[in-house]
Amino acid sequence: MAVFADLDLRAGSDLKALRGLVENAAHLGYSVVAINHVVEFKEKKQEIEKPIAVSELFTTLPIVQGKSRPIKVLTRLTIIVSDPSHCNVLVACTHLDVDLVCITVTEKLPFYFKRPPINVAIDRGVGFELVYSPAIKDSTMRRYTISNALNLMQVCKGKNVILSSAAERPLEIRGPYDVANLGLLFGLSESDARAAVSTNCRAALLHGETRKTAFGIISTVKKPRPSEADDDSLPACKKAKCEG
Repeated sequence: MAVFADLDLRAGSDLKALRGLVENAAHLGYSVVAINHVVEFKEKKQEIEKPIAVSELFTTLPIVQGKSRPIKVLTRLTIIVSDPSHCNVLVACTHLDVDLVCITVTEKLPFYFKRPPINVAIDRGVGFELVYSPAIKDSTMRRYTISNALNLMQVCKGKNVILSSAAERPLEIRGPYDVANLGLLFGLSESDARAAVSTNCRAALLHGETRKTAFGIISTVKKPRPSEADDDSLPACKKAKCEG
């Protein structure tokens, strides 16, 4: 079963509203959410404010609907996202030590995506984040969102793309399957659209973990082993012995 993630929930000053936002994401079927903590660097050695701790939001985490495990909330600086303008999009893709490059979707971009820096970012494991909540709020931003997304897909071919909500209110979040269908409108294939809310998000999290280590990390997942009687690849004679 796929693990769905929304890696961009906007943190506000109201903890109660943020708590409701996370709970709504859990009920929609997301297993992992990340709370966005925006930092604007104005000085070289600027101190970063401490993000909201999970203990400040919940005493017990909300249970994902239909699953027995709780939703995972990321509030540490696990994922580093760059929001490039037309001046530093090349630097963000090729040189900055980041995990995601957030593509502006609320206005017409003053530049065109070029294949060389996009391919460098893909080779480095850097993802491209597209947010869909502006398309819900306004028809003009919806047009820009679709246009900018299609321009990106023509260059990156749907690789390393992540779809996030950037939601500030519960009504701005959509379920993972609805977001995957929205990815088709953005120019993604069916498999890439599903990966944009599941496996690509996991890859971004692992990429963020590798920045903290010298060489990398290994992630293991225990896979249930089917019984021999249920294995269709076994010969008929062996199946008969098993059944006997």
